[in-house]
Amino acid sequence: MPQNHSFDIVSEIDFQEADNAVNQAVKEIHQRYDLKDANTEIELNKKDKFISINSKDDYSVKASIDILETKFIRRGISVKALKINVPEQTAGGRLKVKIELQSGISKDNAKIITKMIKDSKLKVTAQIQDEQVRIQAPKIDDLQAVIKLVKDADLNFPTQFVNMK
Repeated sequence: MPQNHSFDIVSEIDFQEADNAVNQAVKEIHQRYDLKDANTEIELNKKDKFISINSKDDYSVKASIDILETKFIRRGISVKALKINVPEQTAGGRLKVKIELQSGISKDNAKIITKMIKDSKLKVTAQIQDEQVRIQAPKIDDLQAVIKLVKDADLNFPTQFVNMK
């Protein structure tokens, strides 16, 4: 019986790197002349997987998000992991924005991946397991074709490939 090869498609965030990126962004924001008076606060909530930005105006919020995205990229974290919500007014006329960190593949996103693989007619099986998708095939070449297919797809969430066997 031929041996099956497999790997898992996951969407994970290294929260230590995210923490480092947030700390670097805070440092840069506090040093920038145009953002000095904004009293911008950025907090990472690892437990609930979100970042909150609180600043004095729209310009400060947008600049802070840009800086944060740059720091994430430099730390090797895809900005697709950031789901930026609409800024809300808070007391004192300040703005607060919540940025959700997408970690794990949702059921809907897993279905998108499995449908895409099924439509490709590759001789592989895709199986949804919790927040990841397991891919199995008798040939390693087919697995590599799936990796290329997923990498080339314009998905709105980051993907990584782990547990190659």
